[in-house]
Amino acid sequence: MNSEELHPSVLRVQQALAKLGGDTDLIRKLDQSARTSAEAAQALGVQVSQIVNSLVFNGHKNSEVQPVLVLSSGGHRVDLDLIATSLGFDSISKADADTVKSATGFAIGGVSPVGHLNQLPTLIDLDLAIFDEVWAAAGHPYWVYPTTFKELVAMTGGTAAMVSADPLTR
Repeated sequence: MNSEELHPSVLRVQQALAKLGGDTDLIRKLDQSARTSAEAAQALGVQVSQIVNSLVFNGHKNSEVQPVLVLSSGGHRVDLDLIATSLGFDSISKADADTVKSATGFAIGGVSPVGHLNQLPTLIDLDLAIFDEVWAAAGHPYWVYPTTFKELVAMTGGTAAMVSADPLTR
């Protein structure tokens, strides 16, 4: 795809994928928004569980707050206590839109696993490993790309962990 046709956020994802050894030719623009897992799954003709939710939370420890990224399957809700324990925080809270944008450079609905403005502590849902292919946002609500669990771990430097009390694999 011609990089001149890409939204600046999608271009940043394309550049990050290229740097990390990913296949940038697989980035795809959808005809409809993929702002939610359900929208993305419908547009791609895949299971909701194959959609990678890139979620930003605030990790709280003592009086400090740090943004964290959780890459979860669209098939379930994350468990904030599991995330806090896995990352060594006292508690976790949902990040607001401004925090998401300043931490990643992406707006909610288009947060990609790669290409962030800042390196964030990252957890990757073990349930994504049950699929040969999963789909992630590519920096904009209309743009996505296919990837694998193994590639997510390698490209993000994240830690594989259970992120839901009701995982898909159990």
